Amino acid sequence: MKASQKLGLKALSTLALGAVTVLGSINPAQAFSFDVTSGIAGPNGETNQGAFSEFYNLEGTTTVSFNDGLPTDGFASYSVTGNNAGIRSDRWAPTGANGEKNDSDYLTAFRGSNVVIDLQESLNYFGINWGAADDGNTFSFFKGDTLIDAYDTARIIAEGGFNHTSSLHNGEGNGYFHFYAENAAEIFDRIVISEANGGGFETDNHSFHVGEARFAGFDPDTAKVPEPAMMMGLVGVAGMFLRKRQKAA
Repeated sequence: MKASQKLGLKALSTLALGAVTVLGSINPAQAFSFDVTSGIAGPNGETNQGAFSEFYNLEGTTTVSFNDGLPTDGFASYSVTGNNAGIRSDRWAPTGANGEKNDSDYLTAFRGSNVVIDLQESLNYFGINWGAADDGNTFSFFKGDTLIDAYDTARIIAEGGFNHTSSLHNGEGNGYFHFYAENAAEIFDRIVISEANGGGFETDNHSFHVGEARFAGFDPDTAKVPEPAMMMGLVGVAGMFLRKRQKAA
């Protein structure tokens, strides 16, 4: 069972720093932005499958729900180092857009394991339903062997925090996170998900948007989606945009 831990400020996890050492060098002049929303219901209105990206139907977006297992080839190829990561279905799954219990399969990584996502094309956007957050959870974004940026729970809290907490997870943070490039120097093609401490790193419904330049999804005239659920989600995006956080270069 997952160890419940208090969310708190701390340095970038040592496991992510290890990934930096192994996979490439840091380029401190490059960094990109994140926003957090509640996300939206599933493509058919499902509310028990976790939250999905508001950009789910945006042209160029691919989504992995893990309901068919862990993709090991194709557009997004997932690989696991260590023996303490994989697909689960239990109470620690990230919650839905309105805090609903998630009954679907999700991806988790525990201490000593990394999940590496290799992409066939460059991305300017990565969306993820992140829940039951612990202070060792870390994302690292690479272009080839160069680290573009990294986020851990402490940085998320320092730059705005989670969308909501969940009583299903003993008050731990949940939300749908949007990581995106502001310019062509910030595109990425590899993501490493790792956990440095005793808790787990629970994620679901990963969305990837192909792009060689800044992500334009937040521009008012970009998202042209007829589905009512998507339109409702974009209302949240418009409000969220006012709270945009960006690391200074």
